[in-house]
Amino acid sequence: MDTFGTSSYDRSLARGARAAVFDVLALRKDERVLIVTNPDPEVRQISMALFDAALGVGAKPVLMFQKEKGQFDFAEDAVIKSIESGPEVALSLSTEKLGKDRWGLKQPYRGKRKYDHIYDYMYEEAKFRGFWSPGITKDMFSRTVPIDYTRLRTDCARIVTTLSEADSVRVTAPGGTDITIGVRGRKHKPDDGDFRRPGRAGNLPSGEVYSSPVVGTSNGVIAFDGSIVLDVGEIVIKTPIVAEVEKGLVTSICGGNEARKLEKTVNLGASKARKMGKSGELKPSVAERYARNARSIGELGIGLNRSARIVANMLEDEKVYGTCHFALGSNYDGDAEALIHLDGLVKRPTITAVGRSGLEKRLMVDGKLVWD
Repeated sequence: MDTFGTSSYDRSLARGARAAVFDVLALRKDERVLIVTNPDPEVRQISMALFDAALGVGAKPVLMFQKEKGQFDFAEDAVIKSIESGPEVALSLSTEKLGKDRWGLKQPYRGKRKYDHIYDYMYEEAKFRGFWSPGITKDMFSRTVPIDYTRLRTDCARIVTTLSEADSVRVTAPGGTDITIGVRGRKHKPDDGDFRRPGRAGNLPSGEVYSSPVVGTSNGVIAFDGSIVLDVGEIVIKTPIVAEVEKGLVTSICGGNEARKLEKTVNLGASKARKMGKSGELKPSVAERYARNARSIGELGIGLNRSARIVANMLEDEKVYGTCHFALGSNYDGDAEALIHLDGLVKRPTITAVGRSGLEKRLMVDGKLVWD
């Protein structure tokens, strides 16, 4: 069959596209698929491969381009409205970000909770399914998407079960990390590549379990020593960045030049929120809350993709087996929102779930799952 773009991309991408369509999405005939992407050559080629794979199963894909968006940029209005139109599947493949939702920031969408982005609202309210791939590259797509999803889903399920029974989680690592976070009552989300029904969405490549700490419960030290997100992209960390955390907020950031860059990015996230409050893009009270939460610990994630490696691209880095990551900024439970979400890696962690009775259960020791 002569399909769109078949001569316009590297054919090595076809294997990853087939894995995405069959193993990840279980795409069906006549399903409407929205693919939002950028003109960047690699991202465009991956999107075209997915377009063709969707056509191959008889789905109805639409490919939509917008210019590249950064950490603080808004998505184009047409993109937000297209997502809102309610396709069965919505995919975002971007050089950096999909872009923020100007309407959702000003007037959050209401469902099981409040959402400041239409994409989050649509998938969490089970109106569609899909995945997002900020920073995706051809090498990453070809190497980390066609994987053993049965093994990944089994690992994720075991971790979710253990965390669901925990009151807190302690993470230590050789680089100096020693922090405890509260997790009682939180949702522990498996990014296991199972986006086969409405309400399921996550990253592609997949390969982590992630949770939002209970607000105000994180205490200790995080020594980031893998890679980290800044306002201008990701970097591999040469000198460890040490963040002191008290009652859920980062109180100090120490280290070398990289630590100073992180401090600058956090301060930028706070100052931009306050400016949006003054301009009317956010309500003043909301803006101040967003500014404060720029220093919040918004996520703990556990990397589980055995084909991933640290490449200074957080889409892949945070999935690397044998690592975990913490995020500064917005969380996933909607009760600590911010303009930023800065993931940073910790290598070779030991992760211990602690029950209400004090009983400890190890998940990972020195970067290795205890059941491996």
